[in-house]
Amino acid sequence: MANHRMGRTTEDIKRELSAIFRELKDPRVTEVFLSIVRVEVTNDLSYCTVFVSSLEGIEKTKNACKGLDSASGFIRRELGHRLKLRHVPSLIFTATDSIEYSAEISRILNSLDIKESEDEEDNTI
Repeated sequence: MANHRMGRTTEDIKRELSAIFRELKDPRVTEVFLSIVRVEVTNDLSYCTVFVSSLEGIEKTKNACKGLDSASGFIRRELGHRLKLRHVPSLIFTATDSIEYSAEISRILNSLDIKESEDEEDNTI
């Protein structure tokens, strides 16, 4: 039962953080299209690790994480107002290149010259 509640709280935090990111005015954050990949919360809700990624590359994502770190007090306060939690966790922003990595894999797969019609004919024989 506690695991279900923790998963629901994690999803609520992820949803509200996405909305708060759109309201930030720091140019390090607004210049980059950020996506929250994953949110991990400790069992006692003392720390929340937010994994952030963007298509622009890991360097811009790291720079955006610095902007998010400087605005973490504001983000934490807004999170506390929007979610009725007894204790709002401390936020740790971590840059990851998972979106860039998946886009590269997609480009590689699209560049392969595989003829689908020949594959379908082989399956019917």
